Amino acid sequence: MSTGKRAGSRRGARPPRSLNKAALVLGVGITLCVIAWGYLVYAAIDFGTAARGGTASSAWAFMGLACLGAIACLFVGLLLVARLMRALGVTPPPDSPSAEPRPVGGKRAAR
Repeated sequence: MSTGKRAGSRRGARPPRSLNKAALVLGVGITLCVIAWGYLVYAAIDFGTAARGGTASSAWAFMGLACLGAIACLFVGLLLVARLMRALGVTPPPDSPSAEPRPVGGKRAAR
């Protein structure tokens, strides 16, 4: 280990971690969407079984509604996953281009 007046750690102290509230809210929303999706899929299966057995006349309509609700929950959950990835910094926001814009006219016009 070196000694002297400039012998010290080259790294500064790490800043304290802060809670990312947006990511926490998005995570809770994703969890609720997945739970609702699972319940609606289970309900659709149950209504489908009842409809095929002929025990309930409105079971086909309830099965259709449960399927549409499950589709909506899965779609919203996937949208929330995309927002969570943006909040965590995994994907860049759509406003900032990640690469240089292509020249107008292609490579030939750029010569």
